[in-house]
Amino acid sequence: MKKLLFVLSITLCAFASHAKIEKAQLPFINYVSLPVEVAPGVNITTAGQLRIPRDAKGPVPAVILLHTTAGIDSTGSFYAKKLNNAGIATLELDLWGGRGLSGGATSRPAAPQETLPDAYTALAYLAQRPDIDANKIGIMGFSWGAVVTMLTATKQYDDLAGLPFKFAAHVAHYPICYGYNNVPGFEFENLTGAPVLIQSAELDHYDFPGACPLMVSQIPEADQAVVEVIEYKNVFHTWDRLEPEIEVFDPVAYLGVGGMVTLAPDKKTARKSRKKVVKFFTEVFETN
Repeated sequence: MKKLLFVLSITLCAFASHAKIEKAQLPFINYVSLPVEVAPGVNITTAGQLRIPRDAKGPVPAVILLHTTAGIDSTGSFYAKKLNNAGIATLELDLWGGRGLSGGATSRPAAPQETLPDAYTALAYLAQRPDIDANKIGIMGFSWGAVVTMLTATKQYDDLAGLPFKFAAHVAHYPICYGYNNVPGFEFENLTGAPVLIQSAELDHYDFPGACPLMVSQIPEADQAVVEVIEYKNVFHTWDRLEPEIEVFDPVAYLGVGGMVTLAPDKKTARKSRKKVVKFFTEVFETN
C-alpha cells in the first residue's frame, strides 16, 4: 500500500510539473543569421536567438537584446523569459561571433559605434517579419550593449541608419555615463523622442556614484522629459549577471583611467530591475 501511494505521489508530481510547463507556454525559439554591412563592401554575419511567444495572437512587440563586453551570458535570457511571458518577442544578438572575437577588454571592437549596424540590421529584420509589430520594437543593452542602446536613442545615429523603421523604446543597464557629452561621438542629446530607461549601479567601477542621474540632469529639458533614470544602491556593475562574482581589468574603468572592475550579482536588485523593464516595455507598447 505504501509503495502504491509512493508511485501515485511521484505520478502526481510529474503531472503537476508538466501542467506548469504547459501553462507557461514556452516560446518558439529559432536561431537566425543576419548579414550586416559593417563598412562599405564589408559584411559579417551576426547570429541571434529569436524567441516568439507561443500563444501570440497576431503581430507581437519585440525587444532586441545586446550583451556586455564579456559576450552572451545569463543576463539576456534572464530578461527574455519574463518579456516572453508578457507577450513580447526577443532577439538576443551575438555581436562577437561574426567578428571572430571572444569578448573581454582585449577582444572587442575599438568602439561601440562599430556594432550599431548590428542593432539596426536587427531592427529592419524584425520590422519586416509578419509576426512582429513594426511599430513596437524596442532595444535593451547591458554595459557595451547599453552604450549602443543609448546611441540609437539619438537623432544623430538614427538618421545615419536611414531606415524607415524606428525603435519605440530603449533600456540601458549600467551604460558608463561619465563619457556621454564629454567624449566626442558619445553625445546623448537631441533624442528621437522614444522613451528611454537607464538603470545604473551606485558602486559601478566604471563610473562614480550618481553619474547617470547627473548626466541626465544636464541634457536639454525636452530630452529629459523622455528619460527615466534609476540608480540602485549598494550594487556593482552587472548586478543582473547571475554568474559568480569576478574581477576584470578594463582600460576604460574609473572614468577612463583604467583598473580592476568588480562584476557582482545581486539577486534582489536583479528581480527588481527585471520587473521594471517588463513594466516599462509593456506600457510603452500599449500606448503605441
